[in-house]
Amino acid sequence: MTLNEMTPNEQLRGRPAKGAFLHIPVPWVFVLGYLVGAGLQVLAPVHASSTPFSTALRLAGGVTVLVGIALAAWGWSMFKRAGTSRVPGETSSVLVTSGPYRFTRNPMYVGLALAYLGETGALLQVWPLPLLVLVLAYVNWCVVPVEEASLKAFREYGDYCSRVRRWL
Repeated sequence: MTLNEMTPNEQLRGRPAKGAFLHIPVPWVFVLGYLVGAGLQVLAPVHASSTPFSTALRLAGGVTVLVGIALAAWGWSMFKRAGTSRVPGETSSVLVTSGPYRFTRNPMYVGLALAYLGETGALLQVWPLPLLVLVLAYVNWCVVPVEEASLKAFREYGDYCSRVRRWL
């Protein structure tokens, strides 16, 4: 967002306005996307056959859920420990670059995506997968740019971005 696209009040604060959808907490965007996909799964079931592969998929899905939850919780706890905001669009008081932020600039979102993906595998669901693509597109193009715009206030943010990928 350019300076001309900001209101005078936003220009003073140096951050873009929150879009209408940013009033929905990002974890709920993942939950709502999953629930819509699960609803479609009920309305138009697509089942995997009962094979050893489905058992392996369920097991891998369960492990992926746990890894995703752990990663999201680790990222959240790093923000809490640093005393900075965990709300998209709010000004951060500290640039967190340790813990999982050494590997990805968005470990909480990566963790939520892994948990979502694992849930679909554990329950052998197909319909939630296309919804995950839409959720990730929304987060990537609507949420993350708002967060990154406010983080540019930190001198070291450019260097951090050059060292650490947005996702993986």
